[in-house]
Amino acid sequence: MTDIMGTVVVVLELIWTLIKVHAENLRCIYKVFVPDEPKNVQGEIALITGAGHGIGRELAQRFAKLGAIVVCVDINAKGNEETVQAIKDNGGKAYKYECDVSNRTAVFSLADKVAKEVGEVTILVNNAGIMPCQPFLKWTEQNISSTLNVNVAGNLWTLQAFLPAMKKRNHGHIVALSSMAGHIGTSYLVPYCGSKFAIRGIMEALENELYEETDGKSNIKFTTICPYTVDTGLAKNPRIRFQKANKMVDAGEAADLIVDAVRRNQWTITIPVNFFYVDKFFTRFLAPSAVRILHKFIGAGVNPHD
Repeated sequence: MTDIMGTVVVVLELIWTLIKVHAENLRCIYKVFVPDEPKNVQGEIALITGAGHGIGRELAQRFAKLGAIVVCVDINAKGNEETVQAIKDNGGKAYKYECDVSNRTAVFSLADKVAKEVGEVTILVNNAGIMPCQPFLKWTEQNISSTLNVNVAGNLWTLQAFLPAMKKRNHGHIVALSSMAGHIGTSYLVPYCGSKFAIRGIMEALENELYEETDGKSNIKFTTICPYTVDTGLAKNPRIRFQKANKMVDAGEAADLIVDAVRRNQWTITIPVNFFYVDKFFTRFLAPSAVRILHKFIGAGVNPHD
């Protein structure tokens, strides 16, 4: 009798779980067509790594225009100063800090300074990254170590440094720059692709961990960004067969999409946005060998460069 009752309970629980799964899928589909209203970020403290140029600089300027207090972090002091000055010239609030995000000690020291001099970070944007581009066997030990240390470890160190304050207040938003190369492996970018696949895993795993720890009550949001080719200088020798369909996106345009995604609490976006559906088709319905054939026809990628 006990076994029968136990089975009935499990079956009922399974039915209820499937109902909730279906309802959540419908809710997410509804949000595609009727997204949340953009949230107000005025007064939030947004720390952006790699703020000295490219997407990081554009993000810093846009968050500042929306009233956020922006903490600009970069290893390039000159570029970082230019970003901060541009924000101040437009009436925004910004602070500059020079830091190598691959250095855990430096990142924790940065967190202490920011907390004392600015306040607790409520929006963390892990944007800093590097992208060497060579045939795999020509990647040097230094290039591989630097790529993994900056692109992966740098994210982990900032998360460990700034997440505790967010958890204490149960308020915050974590943003990470992955890549379409974190969905589909790309020639000449083997370690880079690995680093960007890793970012997606880190973000998903951490969100799941906070969900379990709080029984679904965590108010810390996550947004993973997967750009294709953005004009930031990283992709120095892009290969694009159908240029009108796969044009290189301007860094400012990319920043607009990212800020909008953060303000609407979107879990992930691709840039361009239509690549989200392309990725789902590639990864869900096609065999890897079929993906390679289609990828060759599209002719998108990067050629080796120093």
